[in-house]
Amino acid sequence: MERVITTTDFANLKLFQRGKVRDIYDLGDKLLFVVTDRISAFDVILPNGIPFKGKVLNQISNFWFDFTKNIVKNHVVATDIKDYPAECKPYLGDLAGRSVIGKKTKPLPVECIVRGYISGTGWKDYQKTGAICGISLPKGLKESDKLPEPIFTPSTKAEIGVHDENISFDEVVKLVGKDMAEKVRSHTIAVYKAAAAYAEKKGIIIADTKLEFGLDEKGELTLIDEVLTPDSSRFWDKSKYEPGKSQPSFDKQFVRDYLLSINWEKKPPAPKLPDGIIKGTSEKYLQALKVLAGIELS
Repeated sequence: MERVITTTDFANLKLFQRGKVRDIYDLGDKLLFVVTDRISAFDVILPNGIPFKGKVLNQISNFWFDFTKNIVKNHVVATDIKDYPAECKPYLGDLAGRSVIGKKTKPLPVECIVRGYISGTGWKDYQKTGAICGISLPKGLKESDKLPEPIFTPSTKAEIGVHDENISFDEVVKLVGKDMAEKVRSHTIAVYKAAAAYAEKKGIIIADTKLEFGLDEKGELTLIDEVLTPDSSRFWDKSKYEPGKSQPSFDKQFVRDYLLSINWEKKPPAPKLPDGIIKGTSEKYLQALKVLAGIELS
């Protein structure tokens, strides 16, 4: 039986930050990222953990970090617990498969979202304005249609429990400067295009994804946090793809749909998830890892 880890408490390590899913520890010149089995929806952390979720997210991320390393450098220093420093040794049982050691960076204050298909909040914006984040799109698009070209639709990076807000590219320029904004946009789209082409050959459509970047000690742009996971992306089954409606997915949309069905108000406290929803969500995450990275967990 897979043990579900929703929080970590490594007494000998310095807790740096606890996010929606990741517990991050300060190792001095590096950070230890531990991916728990927590799940959030509508920016609220749910009370139940999802079996295998942390391991799936971590290993999909590591796969994509390696896959995209020739496009943009990333923060990964070590993924194998055998290479972890001595202070981590007491916790290797919990760290195995669900952690990574990364370089410290200065995160940019922008969520870098790229959309290849029109869905979610993008679809809602398009219905109202014919545009997403100020980018005008062709008339007559249906929900889940493929866009002529992937578009960069950034958002603010909000605190836990606060919704991110879409911003224009001009606002990104104000936040990070013109050169950096253009670099972030081009790298975000390049990573998405490469990953989407690979995934489509595996039978998965990556409709959209969210990336995060930081600046390393040399001031160089570095891909950080997580990459192209079911938490940060919409993964659709290519064989079931049918524009004009929402699509069955490999990601946590399964949980969102359940929460919408019970008319939860999207505010804490979040309701407990039924066993069937927990099991179904776990299976979707495991399937995504198997299909994309060829890794089976049990």
